[in-house]
Amino acid sequence: MFEKILYVVAVSALILSFYKDKEKTKKGLAKAWKSFINILPAFAGVLALTGLALTVISPEIISRYIGSSTGFLGMLITAVIGAITLIPGFIAFPLAASLLERGAGISQIAVFISTLMMVGIVTAPLEIEYFGKKETLIRNALSFLFSFIAAAVIGVVAA
Repeated sequence: MFEKILYVVAVSALILSFYKDKEKTKKGLAKAWKSFINILPAFAGVLALTGLALTVISPEIISRYIGSSTGFLGMLITAVIGAITLIPGFIAFPLAASLLERGAGISQIAVFISTLMMVGIVTAPLEIEYFGKKETLIRNALSFLFSFIAAAVIGVVAA
């Protein structure tokens, strides 16, 4: 139901925009289409890899390594994977939902998403170049620590 409301709001805003300024709306739609086409190959590739991984990895394996009964070790596994993986949010959240459906624990997925979004091992060299080594290491370490705190809170609230 919520999705339908969002679609109605989006279409209404598009119609209003078209009514106010047809040329700007057409330019905006053209830019959006171009952005979509540019991101499509990467998006399709990540979706294919995610689908393949979820097909190959059984729910039993997911439960064994990152299920709710794995506790801190499962959280550590997902935290490390999240910290070294570079996946955009629009892929990460559906992936998290799929992992939850296949037996992953809520705290484990919470720490995965948190580290994925906040800790940047892959992007650290670029960050070091702009902000310095000390600041990058401190930010990543604090983000990694905060991910566990957030996951623990989510685990308590969701239980």
